[in-house]
Amino acid sequence: MKLGYSTWGMPTVEMDEAVPHLAGLGYDGIEITVIPGYTTELGTLDTKERRRIRGLFERHGVEMPAIAGHTSLLDPDVRQHAANMRRLKDTVVLAADLTMNHLVPCLDTTPGGRPEDWPDVRDRLLNEVGDLVDFGGRHGVVIAMEPHIGCCLCDVERTLWLLDQIDSEYLKLNYDISHFDVAGVPTAESVAALAPHTIHTHVKDQRGRAPDFEFLIPGEGDFDYVEYLDAMNAAGYDDYITVEVSMMVQQREDYDPLDAAALACRTLEAAFEASQAVRT
Repeated sequence: MKLGYSTWGMPTVEMDEAVPHLAGLGYDGIEITVIPGYTTELGTLDTKERRRIRGLFERHGVEMPAIAGHTSLLDPDVRQHAANMRRLKDTVVLAADLTMNHLVPCLDTTPGGRPEDWPDVRDRLLNEVGDLVDFGGRHGVVIAMEPHIGCCLCDVERTLWLLDQIDSEYLKLNYDISHFDVAGVPTAESVAALAPHTIHTHVKDQRGRAPDFEFLIPGEGDFDYVEYLDAMNAAGYDDYITVEVSMMVQQREDYDPLDAAALACRTLEAAFEASQAVRT
């Protein structure tokens, strides 16, 4: 396995600072975030900037396993939905453009909607995801759908249904165990069900159970990363374990994105050392 960091936790940090900082800490790869409000917002990444980012990654010896492009596929407004789908497809093209050493970044996104909407939106979600996956396939880019607490795709059963219905090598999961942990799903249970379909991951730390929960920086809570890594290893997963710092944490007055990355790195490195999982 490899250790990654998502710039989701670094909205205002420029790539010229983020990449050397994360590489220096010991991260193997970086997932860049391209939604509005970030220094790498999709609309700013012209051909010249894409070339510059590739150069930064190559000089500092880090990979780009994924791109965080989280955008709803289910917006009820027709015009906004069309804009969202254009953005997601443009992010697919970005992923293809940022392929380095044959590693094509996957596109991470959440589907949108609410849990109670599922009976009404699941067929629409099936169509929209199918369309995006077809587009991704034409560009060699995997769509990594992320089950997420509070959205329509919020449990194992629904997630497996979607994967079964589409059944494409270009649809896999961005598996963020925190959303299952705060829902009270045991680590072994969600890993056994979802790891075989996973191309990329997120990990946080967390406290409490839904609806009364809090996301934390890895190392601030008591989530058992050793158990998690051992379960992922036993399930045959051998790719990126990527840290994501949630918006909850970023809203703190004293939040420091560089310090957060350092704490998370120390926490995950210690977990790797204590687990059966091997960093490659």
